[in-house]
Amino acid sequence: MWPAFIDAVMTIKPDAFVAENVPGLLDPKFNKYVHTAILDPLEPSYHIAKFKAVASDFGVPQVRKRVIFVGFRSPKAAKFFEIPQITHFPNDSLFSSGRCTLGARAALGLDDIGFDCFAPTLRSGFTGPRKTTSILNSKASQKVWEKLLIWPNGVQKSREEAVMFPPENGHFRLSVQDCALLQGFPADWLFEGAVYQILGQIGNSVCPPVSYAIAKSVAIALRA
Repeated sequence: MWPAFIDAVMTIKPDAFVAENVPGLLDPKFNKYVHTAILDPLEPSYHIAKFKAVASDFGVPQVRKRVIFVGFRSPKAAKFFEIPQITHFPNDSLFSSGRCTLGARAALGLDDIGFDCFAPTLRSGFTGPRKTTSILNSKASQKVWEKLLIWPNGVQKSREEAVMFPPENGHFRLSVQDCALLQGFPADWLFEGAVYQILGQIGNSVCPPVSYAIAKSVAIALRA
């Protein structure tokens, strides 16, 4: 989708743009692609910064990393742009006296089982079989969900429905509201569509606390 995004930017010519993608783009083996497909078409008109954003650094109880591209038409705005600073720390951090990112179970209000950690990355709606109601992203993440005693498959439309259909292993079945909380959405955020469509909206979104931090830094730079 990069060609379409770049075409939109060059057509609309906004004062600033923000784009996100998988963190693998920061790997040196993708340097040529990043420069040829992304930077080279934009840099004649924009001053671009790229950096990695880690969702748990902003209070999101999920292992989720993304690469962010921020571009400014004004060199002055680009000069004043600052990469958003970390707002939260893990509970076991030396800085845990500050704001801490909860583990998945604590964030969902589940009982203490003596183990908690950040949720694995929620599956994107663009990966795996379509119309699935699972957030399982990989075999490795399945082991983490098992340790959390959370069932990542067969997500239900509401918490009431999730309770009505417990999995055979007795693990906690997720609802779309639970998945939204793990992505950093407010508890009262409303989604429209079938379950698989809502999970696609959640899994493909930039975590709201991360989006807010980036948008705030962009706004400050533009006002400078």
